[in-house]
Amino acid sequence: MTRQNPSLTEPQYFTLAALMDGPLHGYGIIKAVEQTTDGRLRIAVGTLYGALERLERAGLVAADHEEIVDGRARRYYRLTEDGTATLSREALRMQQAAAVVIGRSRDVGAAPA
Repeated sequence: MTRQNPSLTEPQYFTLAALMDGPLHGYGIIKAVEQTTDGRLRIAVGTLYGALERLERAGLVAADHEEIVDGRARRYYRLTEDGTATLSREALRMQQAAAVVIGRSRDVGAAPA
């Protein structure tokens, strides 16, 4: 069952988007978000893990597996079905919202004198 979630924050949205291609660990998510947004959005480590915790509680991401790297556990996260559906809904919502503004900005120049 897909939950109706409120709008995602920008870091949450791009975190989910980063996981579309498969599981990633925290640093991988940070780098993927930075690359996807051409460096416009840089998620701090604390922000990322707070977002992942909230997304996991909401059922939008799940821990996939862990590996030990340099003696430290590296947890990988994956997108869930609910996460995929929520991300798609949010992308559509933002597209519709942008269309309103883009349509109105075209009309501004065409106003009768």
